[in-house]
Amino acid sequence: MDLWKIIVPALSASGLAAWGALHPASQLFGVTLRRLESGCALTFDDGPNPEVTPRLLSLLDRHEVPATFFVLGKYVRENPELAREISARNHRIGNHTDAHPSLLFMSRGQIRDELNRCEDAIVSTTGRRSNYVRPPFGFRGPQFDSVARQAGFSRTVMWSVNAHDWKAQPAASVGRYLRRVGQGDIVLLHDGDHRGPNADRSHMLQALEYWLPRWKDSGLEFVSLPLDAKI
Repeated sequence: MDLWKIIVPALSASGLAAWGALHPASQLFGVTLRRLESGCALTFDDGPNPEVTPRLLSLLDRHEVPATFFVLGKYVRENPELAREISARNHRIGNHTDAHPSLLFMSRGQIRDELNRCEDAIVSTTGRRSNYVRPPFGFRGPQFDSVARQAGFSRTVMWSVNAHDWKAQPAASVGRYLRRVGQGDIVLLHDGDHRGPNADRSHMLQALEYWLPRWKDSGLEFVSLPLDAKI
């Protein structure tokens, strides 16, 4: 028996499965929304964060930019007024699970519990159901898509530009990633940190303070994720 005829396809399949589960562009395990037909969507993960989100909301107001916030249920329960403020300012709220675990090897029941606990927090706090879900780290195995749809989510949202802002760094480092933002992009940013509350995201704010007026001057239009977005 030629073992390589078994080993090579197995390695290829495992590599494809890993790419399918981890890469934001993958559609292998379910259709995701990664780009828009028009406009640019800023999305913020892992909040709400009382140290950063209020300043972020003021910055977005100043430039009249709508956004989408993928919140964690645990932080919504800790900061209900801030979650309500996000909604009151007409930004969209998406589900980012309750506690931000990797869903890759979770059972269907465990994934459903994470999504439902977060959604219960969103609905009880804002009175509105979210329409979008984003898996933590972007990790999604073959079981995620069907569970998310059965839980009532019409879109799994990934991103086309990653600001790499989840750790403390100079604002200029974040800005180098934001330089590539353009028409149709969904941009991944972070106003919180799943590892603990009150995270420092000042580098993200400083980068946005620089880029928002330049983007607007260039004619870039910003949208919150549209409910009728094509996938």
